Amino acid sequence: MAVRIKFENSCDIGVYASLTNSYCLVASGGGESFFSTFAAELEHHIPVVHAFIGGCRIIGAQIVGNKHGLLVPSITTDQELQHLRDSLPDTVVIQRIEERHSALGNVIACNDYVGLIHPNLDKVARLILKLCKRFLLFMTDHRKART
Repeated sequence: MAVRIKFENSCDIGVYASLTNSYCLVASGGGESFFSTFAAELEHHIPVVHAFIGGCRIIGAQIVGNKHGLLVPSITTDQELQHLRDSLPDTVVIQRIEERHSALGNVIACNDYVGLIHPNLDKVARLILKLCKRFLLFMTDHRKART
């Protein structure tokens, strides 16, 4: 079943929410109807959690996750990190990455089996991805892509 939803007046819901097979994170402060739509459809199957990342509501662009793990940028506060650890299943590994790219959702695309990363992601971030996410990792370079 498909449900239409907006965050305030924006149709870009992927910027304000992140959905995996084991949890759903929804930006705080965007009106209760946005959160309640996710909760009504999903809360019987997975936890649906209000969240901020670095005090911002654009959590979908800043984080990347799958059923095994969640990577958050260095701008994530200790309080926000603890809230995520308290709210998500114990099987989800949550790791803060010290990376110059704070919008991890813009430089990493993944599911439960494979991940694509920006070629400028540093080696430490790549290692953490391999350990936390449990998938094959491929580097992409848009300059060599064919159209």
